[in-house]
Amino acid sequence: MSADSCALHRLSAFLAPWLKDGIPDLAALNHAAAARGIRTGNGAPLRFIPPRDDGEGYEERAWRSGEVATRADNRHDLFNALIWLAFPRSKAAMNRRHCEALLAARAAGNAARGALRDALTQFDECGVIVAGTAPDLWQGLCAHRWRDVFVERRAELLRSTRFIVFGHASHDALGAPFVGLCGKALFIEVDAAWLALPPTESIDQLDARLAKVFGTAIFAPRDWQPLPLLGIPGATVENEDGAYYDDERQFRPPRRMRAGSSPGNR
Repeated sequence: MSADSCALHRLSAFLAPWLKDGIPDLAALNHAAAARGIRTGNGAPLRFIPPRDDGEGYEERAWRSGEVATRADNRHDLFNALIWLAFPRSKAAMNRRHCEALLAARAAGNAARGALRDALTQFDECGVIVAGTAPDLWQGLCAHRWRDVFVERRAELLRSTRFIVFGHASHDALGAPFVGLCGKALFIEVDAAWLALPPTESIDQLDARLAKVFGTAIFAPRDWQPLPLLGIPGATVENEDGAYYDDERQFRPPRRMRAGSSPGNR
């Protein structure tokens, strides 16, 4: 994989430290994981390995042996590995919840995935953390009041809110962003001190908060709020023009919400 093929979109820029020496191969990824002492959901040391054609699922293998299937020269899998490095506690908590639900269903003779596992998968692939000091702005996003939040209150949004893309599939897609690219968002309320932290510290604290959410909360796919990624300030130069938010292909009209609940603040 060339450096050009893994150029980072602005929304992926927080992952740049893991790419400062070029595109890491499996050995480099494993060195970084070992240096951080990262473990998967069952406490097994994390190891990135080539995929094995033995029928065992991704989550169960990671849970049982710590092995995370990672294809060489593959953007999607590279970003999954980078999110493991950036959010190790959150990814481990998700892996644990996945496998606990899987094993419980298997013991009950139930082959259905269930709402919890579906929600975990959606967030793992397309999740976005909206971390901010202004819950009312989050409520505006939940209600699709796009112009209110992204245009009229843009300066306040930039001061109070950070958008952190968690989903590795979204990072992959941001390599060639398209109209309608959407994430699945949750809100975590932070304070002004968090907003002032250096990026590495802020991500580390966010990882701890998010791991608690995934470790205990009960949630379903409907708890994630749709968020057009290209509407985030700075995601594209076009959204500096307020008229950009009139495009209903991306920005669905306002709707009534059930209060914009989020597992991050229950």
